[in-house]
Amino acid sequence: MRALLILTAVDLEARTLARHLGLPAVSGADWAHFKSGSIELACVGLRASALAARAPRWVLPALVVSAGACGALAPALAVGELIVPEVVVDTEGRRYLTTPVGGLLRAGTLLTVNEVVETTATKARLWMETGAIAVDMESAPIMAWAQPRGVAAAVLRGVSDTATEAVPADLVALVDVGGRVDPRRALRAALARPSALADALNLGRGTAAALKSVAAAVARLARG
Repeated sequence: MRALLILTAVDLEARTLARHLGLPAVSGADWAHFKSGSIELACVGLRASALAARAPRWVLPALVVSAGACGALAPALAVGELIVPEVVVDTEGRRYLTTPVGGLLRAGTLLTVNEVVETTATKARLWMETGAIAVDMESAPIMAWAQPRGVAAAVLRGVSDTATEAVPADLVALVDVGGRVDPRRALRAALARPSALADALNLGRGTAAALKSVAAAVARLARG
């Protein structure tokens, strides 16, 4: 098979997908980095902020996949549903066409934003204004990195929260720039807002369902 590079935003996503796919950790890596044969998986941080710094460690692939969780904007989407967008658009209006992969049906637009979408009202507004069915924070910069290098790029995302569910900003703030959950921030969030723990558990269940769907799609892609 041609080389496949899977990029996630956070450490948890990378480690969960690696476990589902049976990928061992790369020796000596100080961030989530896994590889077996022609498949490589790495964490690039929120907003893909660590992409440029970590890219020299990778084998330039034939295909890069932006993988992980996303938030639903379209009301019909359920937790755990797989999103394979045909188009990725950012807040500046830049559009990126994704590559057809593995017989997976591409449909709709994924919106990449710079800040977390904190309220259901904002989700509704973005859906009406952009027509995007879901939102993330990494796919557009990953696509922008791949295109000048002549690397085909696709997106496989699972819905972790529906259009009627918001992700509180204090939960997003638990993740540092490199994609790891900071235990000290978690403790501060729990002390400052007691309901943060319940919200975190609910988001964790949604993320687990999302990543299970993504892992199955990546496995299908790898077999193909």
